[in-house]
Amino acid sequence: MTLTKNFVWGAATASYQIEGGWNQDGKGPNIWDEFTHQKGHILYEANGDVACDHYNRFKEDIKLMKQVGLKAYRFSVSWSRIIPDGIGKINQAGIDFYTKLIDELIKNDIEPFMTIYHWDLPYALHLKGGWLNPESPDWFEYYTKVIAQTFGKKVKYFITFNEPSVFIGLGYELGSHAPGLKLQTKEVLIAATNVLKAHGRAVSVLRELNPKAQVGITLATQPQIPVTKKDEENAYKTYFNEGLAGFIWGMPFWVDPIVFGKFPKKLVREAKDCFPKITKKEMESIGQKIDFIGINIYEGRYNGNFVRKPGYPHNELGWDIFPEALKWGIKLNYKRYNLPIYITENGITCHDWVSLDGKVHDPNRIDFLQRYLKGLKEAADEGADVRGYFYWSLMDNFEWAMGYNPRFGLIHVDYETQKRTLKDSAFWYKNVIESNGKNI
Repeated sequence: MTLTKNFVWGAATASYQIEGGWNQDGKGPNIWDEFTHQKGHILYEANGDVACDHYNRFKEDIKLMKQVGLKAYRFSVSWSRIIPDGIGKINQAGIDFYTKLIDELIKNDIEPFMTIYHWDLPYALHLKGGWLNPESPDWFEYYTKVIAQTFGKKVKYFITFNEPSVFIGLGYELGSHAPGLKLQTKEVLIAATNVLKAHGRAVSVLRELNPKAQVGITLATQPQIPVTKKDEENAYKTYFNEGLAGFIWGMPFWVDPIVFGKFPKKLVREAKDCFPKITKKEMESIGQKIDFIGINIYEGRYNGNFVRKPGYPHNELGWDIFPEALKWGIKLNYKRYNLPIYITENGITCHDWVSLDGKVHDPNRIDFLQRYLKGLKEAADEGADVRGYFYWSLMDNFEWAMGYNPRFGLIHVDYETQKRTLKDSAFWYKNVIESNGKNI
């Protein structure tokens, strides 16, 4: 089993989780700044004010990327660092930061993959209604235009949104993430469809201003895993059978309108008058061609006669370890959408610390990666067009509502001193990259 010679090996981060510098050099507040500054939302009242201080230490971090041998780096742009109020005046210091970051990546032969939105809506736009506001696609179109005009000559790969199911589901429906809202289904549908409209506008802008750009969207998913060969077709049907219950977490609500130009019939039928009215022109905009789908996979769900045994392997957050999830997530989505796939996130949080020898030993992470990547190779060998893998995360960082407890990184971060230490898994991953996965 071999991967293509151009297979992309990388790691991923998100702006709010690593940058810090929350009010530095003219950056405006975003919803996570405000959410974390209110008590009771985050474990141990943590926040991303400093995080990994990547804003001031990006050159050091890129040297570490080079040391690991990364071929690509997936990062996100902080909207309010570029445009403090979300619309209107542009902050040149923010432009300068990302320009220097991109230049440094290219200088070190690391391909930049830019995520335009990874959850940190400018707070000024939240006060205008956020994703509930019918003008939100206009705001995102303006922001994307600034991105495309400023960075389009150097960045070839763009991801419009990261995990809309999560920032809408947890931020607008369950209230555990910023902005902390608990809306009714009708309102959640309005916010979600506005995100899809915004995606369409962004694709249009990128096509116009950067016609050679590769454009996609990243979704979070827990794929169905067949227990036996007989379960395979049922796993497909179950995975993509989308109704109103839990619709926000399913792939079809987000990807079907983009690829097929329509929402799942079962969902629309069950939602009845609750489903927002969308014009033919808006659907055409949403359904513009994309070049790839990014998929974030950590867990899966078994389809068939599966009983979870006591003591089943799980990570530090309690998420079950299902190595087959990567294989079936790729296979099922490629079968349905027939688009190239990048695994834009996959990783594990372990109980990592610096040992007495000054090193960080994380054998569980290495074992996890070996098992999951074996599934990725099997999916590729069985015909799926999978083009890259980004480990989550490059470094330990602020893990949203869980604060700094979970450590997903290939690089250990001492948050008091900001000292970085490459974990054993980073050196293992370096060998994987150098062999293009042949040692898995």
